Amino acid sequence: MKKILLLSDTHSYIDKAIIKYAKQADEIWHAGDIGKIEVLDELEKITKVKSVYGNIDNHVVRSSLKEINTFMCEKVKVSMIHIGGKPPFYNKKSKTLILKEQPKIFICGHSHILKIEYDKTNQLLFMNPGAAGRHGFHNKRTMIRFEINGTNIEKMEVIELGDRSKLPQSV
Repeated sequence: MKKILLLSDTHSYIDKAIIKYAKQADEIWHAGDIGKIEVLDELEKITKVKSVYGNIDNHVVRSSLKEINTFMCEKVKVSMIHIGGKPPFYNKKSKTLILKEQPKIFICGHSHILKIEYDKTNQLLFMNPGAAGRHGFHNKRTMIRFEINGTNIEKMEVIELGDRSKLPQSV
């Protein structure tokens, strides 16, 4: 059994709230737009991190990560990409990835919109954790935590980190 914390779109921002939940996870999955490499470094001090780079990530982050990350967690195949679309409107790269890999979980970020939906057509769980950072148009900062136990995805919980507008905007 693995406890997973899923986040995206930190845009160089990490705070005590994110760290608190990260310390409760066996693995952290970050769906891109990390921002500064230091965010990834902080998370990796806590536990194992699986991630992809996003469209705002610079050459330092991109040289450390892949655009697409497909992996196994317990007995569940996971595919992650930053810009993926959503069911049934996946972008071309995501459609190809889903057909090739046939993951049980498909993860993306980018939209800053939290969405969890079972895609019956592709027989997968689509997950976008929204945005945990302070930059963007989202109002609430969000993440998702859940457990993978063998082939089961369990104890799914949306974590609201508060209003983005109440955070200082300068670094």
